[in-house]
Amino acid sequence: MDGDVRVLVVDDQELLRAGLRLVLEPRPGLTVVGEAGTGEEALDLLEAERVDVVLMDVRMPGMGGIEATRQVRARFPHTKVLLLTTFDEDRLIQEGLLAGADGYLLKDVPPDDLARALVNIGRGAAAIDPRIAKRFLDLFRTDLPDVAPPSGRLEELTAREREIFMLVAAGCTNADISHRLGISAVTVRTHVDNIVAKLALRSRPQIIVYAYEQGVIQPSQRFDEESAKE
Repeated sequence: MDGDVRVLVVDDQELLRAGLRLVLEPRPGLTVVGEAGTGEEALDLLEAERVDVVLMDVRMPGMGGIEATRQVRARFPHTKVLLLTTFDEDRLIQEGLLAGADGYLLKDVPPDDLARALVNIGRGAAAIDPRIAKRFLDLFRTDLPDVAPPSGRLEELTAREREIFMLVAAGCTNADISHRLGISAVTVRTHVDNIVAKLALRSRPQIIVYAYEQGVIQPSQRFDEESAKE
């Protein structure tokens, strides 16, 4: 995408919202376009303001972050959601993914990592806190009532799709993959959509989960901009 990633900060604590704005506003590639104290208020703001990524607290009075995420993805499909929480409960992780979140970080994430995650999500990547990556694996290996384990097979992917699968799993954005492989961003998006369909997944973040589950990538493996230039 061109220009700064436009971010809406949603948290029921005014002091925390102010702190997040203070941390994020000076960061290159980001513009904080507004704040909301509830899920309902966030949806109202999205009606009036173009937002690329909603930085969403999970636990809020009234409409919580999970339901607000579900509403954002249904009503504003081009807007991404990064869930930010002090909680790392298994059920919240599951519900956040099912609601369509593009990332899940804990609130003690370093400011640089948070800013980088917002920019990457705005450009089409996903962000999963490495400390809870194992929980994602456990959720998709366990027969939970609402989650069916991925049924697709890596062997069904073409050589190009496997290449893009590995880059997505390592945290590359569509722009990163486009630059690295010398193909258009539109072509990358088409390949990612095909990968999700062939592997019977629900979303881009689940590509990362599936890669960990299959043992083809480890949580410590992270995309490095310099490696993309090699």
